[in-house]
Amino acid sequence: MYLIGIDLGQRRDFSAIAVLERQSPHLVVRHLERLPLGTPYTQVVDRVSHLVRSTKLAGPRRLVVDATGVGMPVIDMLRSVRLACEVMPVVLTGGESQRQRDGIWRVPKLDLMAGLQSAIERRDLRIARRLRESSTLVRELLDVRLTQGPRQRVGADGANQHDDLVVAVALACWAARKPSAGERSTGPLF
Repeated sequence: MYLIGIDLGQRRDFSAIAVLERQSPHLVVRHLERLPLGTPYTQVVDRVSHLVRSTKLAGPRRLVVDATGVGMPVIDMLRSVRLACEVMPVVLTGGESQRQRDGIWRVPKLDLMAGLQSAIERRDLRIARRLRESSTLVRELLDVRLTQGPRQRVGADGANQHDDLVVAVALACWAARKPSAGERSTGPLF
């Protein structure tokens, strides 16, 4: 199974795409891509559509998209191009628990990042070395911080720091632990 994580951005943040392949018991990062700042969402949808339909991604595919902010209209556009794969919208929250309602997941960003950190620490996540953006992903991973204050915040928040690829990979890792529509859970992957 291929898990395609999409973090949407445009002006200040990049739109990022991560493709992970489930090779039990591991997840292998097969593709990383950051689209240029200012890329219109119509072009993001075209790029994702091309990638999902690629013969390199033969077999079951699941698209998991950050639905926070402008995400739902982009998800509507993705659904309208009929990608023949499951589309999971995920709204990132500052809350304390995950929940699903009306086909939309609400997931604390802290949970998303903790799942990614766990996968890395347990060596359940493998990153192909020859990926063009692998060094960018590593830099972003090093920039992610947990900030305590009136509101807890997790992510990159320094000048010229981004966490777009990290979020795209984290979304795909998170989706790997969720059963597909009509499938029962067989227990945790990690």
